[in-house]
Amino acid sequence: MNNFELSVPVLSRGKHRNARKGACFMEFASYLAGEPWSDHPSCTHPLLAGVARDVNDCTTDAGRSRLAPLIPSVIGLRPDDPHVVPRVTARCLQHALPVVSQERQYILAVALIVGERQLALLDGRPLDDLEPASRDVLESVPAATKWARSFTSRTHRGTPDYARRTAPRAVSCAVEGISQACVRNPDERLFDLLTAAIEETRSWVPVAEPVRPEVVRFTV
Repeated sequence: MNNFELSVPVLSRGKHRNARKGACFMEFASYLAGEPWSDHPSCTHPLLAGVARDVNDCTTDAGRSRLAPLIPSVIGLRPDDPHVVPRVTARCLQHALPVVSQERQYILAVALIVGERQLALLDGRPLDDLEPASRDVLESVPAATKWARSFTSRTHRGTPDYARRTAPRAVSCAVEGISQACVRNPDERLFDLLTAAIEETRSWVPVAEPVRPEVVRFTV
């Protein structure tokens, strides 16, 4: 057993070369998963891993220790369903939109509407058909929503880079916005956001079919 196993490192911001230098949320996940030391391990869906890194870095030093028990829950969550990215992104933006600055509200409202269109396309629904939770949060920021609807109606012609660029940037904006918002206990809100992202990702993991016992027939 090495020193790292004997004393679990305190979670800290940023990327670390090795365990002696500390560990962020996803670096510790890579260790627990038996992977090479990295903050981008293959054991976790890339967007969820990005959410975890952002929350780790934006949570205060005092509040970060509360994140540690969540680390095992992200290991093995790598569903490949195309719903995962827009759904996880939506959950993050729903947490952030009511509390972030007005400037960020405009950005996040656009990202949420674009993501909802991705979901509508996947589900075969009209493009303006929003999930109830997204509709409710957009109604809570009417000025940003009005501007976002006008903006997306003029410019949105499909977003081929949604999963690779738009969604990760929107999530980072949401997490950073919560950390800087004039609200009580932003650490608590970031914890709830990460928990919601984990739960949403887990909901898209295929359920393994139970193994049926082999039927043995005896003949007399």
